[in-house]
Formats: sequence, structure tokens, C-alpha cells
Amino acid sequence: MKNLNLRGIVVGPVMTNCYFLKNTQSGEILVVDPAAEAERICRTIDRIGGKPAGILLTHGHYDHIMAVSELQKKWQVPVYAARAEEEMLTDPRLNLSASWEGTNCTVKADCFLEDGDVFELAGFQIKMYLTPGHTEGSCCYYIEDEGVLMSGDTIFCENCGRCDLPGGNFAKMQESLNKIINHLPEDVKIYPGHGEETSIHHERSYNPYL
Repeated sequence: MKNLNLRGIVVGPVMTNCYFLKNTQSGEILVVDPAAEAERICRTIDRIGGKPAGILLTHGHYDHIMAVSELQKKWQVPVYAARAEEEMLTDPRLNLSASWEGTNCTVKADCFLEDGDVFELAGFQIKMYLTPGHTEGSCCYYIEDEGVLMSGDTIFCENCGRCDLPGGNFAKMQESLNKIINHLPEDVKIYPGHGEETSIHHERSYNPYL
């Protein structure tokens, strides 16, 4: 990695990976999927050192968004998500917070992205790939210069996200997996929403859902 210091912690009731992407040149930090435990996320930022610059959401299920609103208020930074996920972010029934957590969690994103959009944040050039399957608006964030992909619940190590929840579709999931795994360089490292990191090379060889 050139200018990226990447760290992660596991938070929330279903062990979600929350990632911190720090630009070592500017000191700015991106937070990917602040799922829960806002105070712990803030303490991690303090330990890493640097200034929060934005929040990236891979999709809108409750186990990836529970700390977003609190962090928005504290940091006043923009939240990015796929346009196709807007309804799920704002509907507690769809994002499952009402039924699984007993809360009405909603998130208002500041920047909605379309498939293939490229944007710059914290000094990184980031490309958003829309990858429906787990939800209609699931997406992955690719930082080509750093060789990393934040895959959310689309790609797991030798697995993929479940397709039986609101917005799920197995046929679309297979299309999304092939879209990512067969077209990105094999040395790209993949950081999923749950479980251990993997790589494009590894998934080409061992992911049974391709």
C-alpha cells in the first residue's frame, strides 16, 4: 500500500467489520460501515490519530449502519452510499432494525452514487461498483492505487452474502461476483463486511459461487 494505513475492528451483535482507511500523507480517515459501538469507533480514531473525512456504506442493513447518525453528528462528515440503497437506509422495516434490533434506525446519506462513479475523498480516488444480490443497493468500493476493495456483504472469503433478506437476489449476486472477481487484478486485497480478508486471486480459485 502506498499512502493507505488500513485497520479494522469487529463491532455489533453479528460481528461486523468496521474499517478505518487513513491517508498517511494527509492524515484524513475514512470509516467504512460503522455498524455499532460509536464510542468505541471514536476511541479507535483517537488511537489511530487523524481527522475523519467521510463515511462509506456498503449497504443499508442495520448491522452496518447503527452508529452512523451518532458519528455524523459528532464529526459533521459526509456519508456515501449507492443511490439504489436509499429506501433501505430510511426504512427500519427494510433495514431490519425494527424487527431484529427493536429500534427504528434510519440514515440520511449525503452523497448517493451510481454504478461506476469515481470520486475523491481523503486524498483517495475511489470507484463504486454497484453489486446487487445481498441487497438491491449493495456496493463495493475500489481504491485502485492502493489495491484494495471494500466488499461489504457481497464477497466473503470463499463465500458470499446471503440472498434471503429484503432486497436479496441470488441470480444478481452471481452476476455481481463475476463482475468483481473476474475483472479486477488478482493481487487486489478484499476486505469484507464479516470474517477474514481475502484476495481476488484466492476467490477466483476457491469461491464456489462464481
